[in-house]
Amino acid sequence: MEIFNTKSRKKETFKPLSSREVKAYSCGPTVYNYVHIWNLRAYTFEDIVVKTLRYLWYNVKYLMNITDVDDKTIRDSIAAHKSLKDFTEKYTSIFLEDIKKLNITPADEIVPVTTLITEMVRMINTMLRRWFAYLASDWSIYFKVSEFKNYGKFANLDMSHLKESVRIDNDEYDKEKAADFVLWKAWKETDGDNFWDEEFTLVKSESQPTAGFEIVKEDEKEITVKIKGRPGWHIECSACNMKYHGQQIDIHMWWEDLIFPHHQNEIAQTESCTRKEFSRYWLHNGHLMVDWKKMSKSLWNFYTLKDLEEKFSDIKKSVLYRAIRLSFMMGKYREVIDFSFSKLEANINSINKIDETLRKIDFTLQSAPERWVSKEFREEMQLFIAEYIASLEDDFNTPEALAVFYNFMKFVNSWLSEQSFSLEELKSIKDMLETFNQVFSIIDFESIESEVIPPDILVKLDERNAAKKEKNFALADAIRDELLQAWYKIIDSREGSRVEKI
Repeated sequence: MEIFNTKSRKKETFKPLSSREVKAYSCGPTVYNYVHIWNLRAYTFEDIVVKTLRYLWYNVKYLMNITDVDDKTIRDSIAAHKSLKDFTEKYTSIFLEDIKKLNITPADEIVPVTTLITEMVRMINTMLRRWFAYLASDWSIYFKVSEFKNYGKFANLDMSHLKESVRIDNDEYDKEKAADFVLWKAWKETDGDNFWDEEFTLVKSESQPTAGFEIVKEDEKEITVKIKGRPGWHIECSACNMKYHGQQIDIHMWWEDLIFPHHQNEIAQTESCTRKEFSRYWLHNGHLMVDWKKMSKSLWNFYTLKDLEEKFSDIKKSVLYRAIRLSFMMGKYREVIDFSFSKLEANINSINKIDETLRKIDFTLQSAPERWVSKEFREEMQLFIAEYIASLEDDFNTPEALAVFYNFMKFVNSWLSEQSFSLEELKSIKDMLETFNQVFSIIDFESIESEVIPPDILVKLDERNAAKKEKNFALADAIRDELLQAWYKIIDSREGSRVEKI
């Protein structure tokens, strides 16, 4: 299996640190509002990665954090007159509901970062002791990037123009503002009640600004003080991995805009504490455009899942969610994907066609002959599964894997039209569809199997078929229209006639 590693900028053969377990991590959402479809594209990609690895028999331990304290969560919770906990729990629940709708399997551990204060403080103290961090005059603690030898290498930064003693305490910033970044942010009035009183041990020096702090312990070399504040954004992910995964992980995922500063800073923090390579592989997905424009509220093209539910309220929810997921899989994960309503409508049609084929299979199963599986059938099935696995092992190439899937569906529909499948072959086809669905998650077997046609509708179908047999086409058409008004359509095929819920 080959994976494109952001760290090396090339495809590499995947070799996990341990044969027993693959440690995978993804940055979770900042829970201050609804996640938008750009976020959901990233979570779908991560779901594909984890499901592919599990399909290929890797034992994956998947971890995700929830950023429930940062600049935005504090700002918006205060504006909403809610506690930070109540405010962020609301949007955490909405996030979990949204990913469930898109058939995204939640991480094995989903960790609110406010539960990691002890781990963050421990890491910051390690960095202070090793001179990678320092207490500044604004009473916040910063990481000193000049002390980390390879800082900027991961993000391809030119650090030759870095100015000493320049600091930034914003959670997010661009490459042109590369500077010492905050690990622990001193409390400000705008933080309200959102703070922690934590102990940090500083190496004594004449330049150390310790005046005004509550001194907990002091000797000739060190001084331990209490600092009222909160963690910076970047330390959160490092601490989450340290607690649940340990010093090293196999795969770190999220979208490409986090390469800098967030992931570069994660590497600096973690490796300054462990002196080991933090993550072996880094996977980053590309942007999601809307009608080939960057998603922006000012352009009125900024959509959440809730927006799409309202826009396509006449579409069955199960179909809509699977079509949205399919939309995110149409391009390679590292490439830009364009989203549009017309493309979503096309994918809705694709999902409906998949469902229609599955109904045909279930209907044909009722009268399929019992005979041996043919050699031609076995060879076709082996070819499909080999091509499918090869596509997934080529850096999670979902467009190629989907192409194999659609060719398989053409093969199935062609043979169905000729009544060529035996009972065992049809069962094998359903098994194959379940195999595809282990990664794709775009087939709703339960929805189709649970469709029970009411007896009165089946009576109408018999009446319509009798009218058609007697060549009373006017009556047959009238019954067909009556069923359509009741949201049922008649499907005529070589195997017979049946009705389906619209």
